[in-house]
Amino acid sequence: MTTMRTAVIGVGYLGRFHAHKYADLPGAELVAVVDTDTHTRDSVAAELGVTGFSDYRELAGKVDAVSVAVPTTAHYEVARFMLEHGIHVLVEKPITASVAQAQALIDLAQRKQCCLQVGHLERFNAAYRELEQIVQQPMFIESNRVAPFKPRGTDVSVVLDLMIHDIDIIQCLLKSPLQHLDASGVSVLSDEIDIANARLHFADGCVANVTASRVSFKTERRMRFFQRDTYVSVDFHERSLALHRKGSREMSPGIPEIISNHMILEQDDPLREEISAFVDCVRHRQPPLVTGEHGRDALATAMRIGDMLDAAAVPRNGSSTRPGAGKR
Repeated sequence: MTTMRTAVIGVGYLGRFHAHKYADLPGAELVAVVDTDTHTRDSVAAELGVTGFSDYRELAGKVDAVSVAVPTTAHYEVARFMLEHGIHVLVEKPITASVAQAQALIDLAQRKQCCLQVGHLERFNAAYRELEQIVQQPMFIESNRVAPFKPRGTDVSVVLDLMIHDIDIIQCLLKSPLQHLDASGVSVLSDEIDIANARLHFADGCVANVTASRVSFKTERRMRFFQRDTYVSVDFHERSLALHRKGSREMSPGIPEIISNHMILEQDDPLREEISAFVDCVRHRQPPLVTGEHGRDALATAMRIGDMLDAAAVPRNGSSTRPGAGKR
């Protein structure tokens, strides 16, 4: 495969960025964009000089790989069609609307020998790559991911919208089974949960306290890791990291020496890195950094949190069942 033919299905806010990355990426040719919204589709197609389709099925036989950036409820349907036709898929997070759908895509991709990558973008952040080198056996993790309210994404709770990023990071770094969890959350501006907190207990004894909110006046993506003799604070938004280690001496009697290292990390382009890695995996027939299994496992934990929140939720309209509750 010399030049890979690519397309983006769903060119709204995020899909438009995908299209631009493919168009600028050496070794990849953006040949089409797909969207049911005529204005959106025609605007992006004209901007990038490619064909616009209203039906993703028209891509069969025309492309080698696609990004799927449609609403979550349509991920499974669209990705399944592509994989069935031997087309490699990068699907935005969450991978699907249910764990069963996620597993079905994983099985199908294996049968068709296709690459299935999930768009957990933070894994391509320079801050995460640094964390992989430092975090070994954390005992306690605290994460805060908050953002201003935006109408897009409110078709799902803040757990699937934002918290799932940190769930994926924590589970990939720990590699330890989740034993049990506690969660609480409330609806503030939408009919779904807008702010949530979960406390995750893992088999190796580590506890993670995870908070996500989309009703903040600021954007913050921070995590803190505590392990033996080491404390790490990372800012995914600013791409900075502070590492504090216990030294061999004492600063004063009974007070250990603390050696600190503050790093400003590479201001890279995580989305370009993600898409470039996807193209490379397809070309070289290698497994992706973020596999379907990773996406499934993050979704499974997010769904457990969501079920707990649904069971306890008191909706803004005062009725006994929040819209969508129990449908997971």
